[in-house]
Amino acid sequence: MGYWGYFVVGRSGRPLAEFDALSEASGLTLHETADDGWQVWEYPNAPDDGAGDVGNMNDLAGETGAPALFGYVMDSDCVVVEAASPGGGTWTTCLGREAMAGHLGGNEDGLAVDDFFLEPRDAVERALAWAAESGREASEERLLDVLTSAADPSAEMLFFRFLDRLGVVPL
Repeated sequence: MGYWGYFVVGRSGRPLAEFDALSEASGLTLHETADDGWQVWEYPNAPDDGAGDVGNMNDLAGETGAPALFGYVMDSDCVVVEAASPGGGTWTTCLGREAMAGHLGGNEDGLAVDDFFLEPRDAVERALAWAAESGREASEERLLDVLTSAADPSAEMLFFRFLDRLGVVPL
């Protein structure tokens, strides 16, 4: 069994774990920091461990006054990406789309990956705006590459490649 859990990404001069938006996520641990106050926090959370959700990224973006992003890694196969920014609203996509389709495979409503998540080209557009609001430059081509790649060797690595492409946390 692979890794299950959240990575919480935001920018602030104080620890993200101190914000009300994340108050229900006891056990958040700092994973890494980057220039300009960027922080990545980790919250392991398997579907059956009873840990609960990490919090609300819209509230986190509002409290910090900066864009925020959650990545929920599912069994090291794929990642649900939820992003919010004070000026740009929210959007959701996934990394490792083929693996995500496998996780959704038994959907009784017959819904597919594209019914739940932005398609890669649409996600690139939103990611570019998110990066710009963050004061970062991102490349359409490099983001599209990540959004259409398989999670090899792991979804965690693909997620951090995505953060690198956004200009937030360098690899």
